[in-house]
Amino acid sequence: MTRVSRLLILGVGNYLLGDEGVGVHAINALAREKLPGWVHLLDGGTGGFSLLGTLGEYEVVILIDASLDELEEGSLSLIEPGYSRDYPRSLSSHDIGLKDLIESAALLDYHPKIYLITVSVKKFQAFTTELSEKIADKMPLLIELVRQTVEKAAQSGYSLGKARSIPSLNPIP
Repeated sequence: MTRVSRLLILGVGNYLLGDEGVGVHAINALAREKLPGWVHLLDGGTGGFSLLGTLGEYEVVILIDASLDELEEGSLSLIEPGYSRDYPRSLSSHDIGLKDLIESAALLDYHPKIYLITVSVKKFQAFTTELSEKIADKMPLLIELVRQTVEKAAQSGYSLGKARSIPSLNPIP
């Protein structure tokens, strides 16, 4: 059996809490960009475990999330976590779900290469779908960082966009 390897860009966060939804806003912005056909976008919202099966379908996943941390508001960080313990403790309000999701994926033998892009935020605004001015102003830099990360993944030996052979569970005699 042959399939084309794909990369998933997964934006997470609560769209109704302003800056906490920066991952979802990033997916909306990326949907207007020209990306390779093997790159897929997903608004993960606060999906938690409902995203588990999706992780098993991709060789590489770029996660975008807000982070309550000590960095200057609007700071962008790129982390390549190997295990759930490598994730920053300061991820936004759904961080336990994100860490649990990664651990559960590993238990199911889903091991995509994960790049985590965080955007430092200071507070969440209640009941607004708008980003604060500081975070909105960083959106072009965030989109560029995502593009650079897609390129990095493509050059890192993954067979992205290429057909690859996968063993069949039901071999035909």
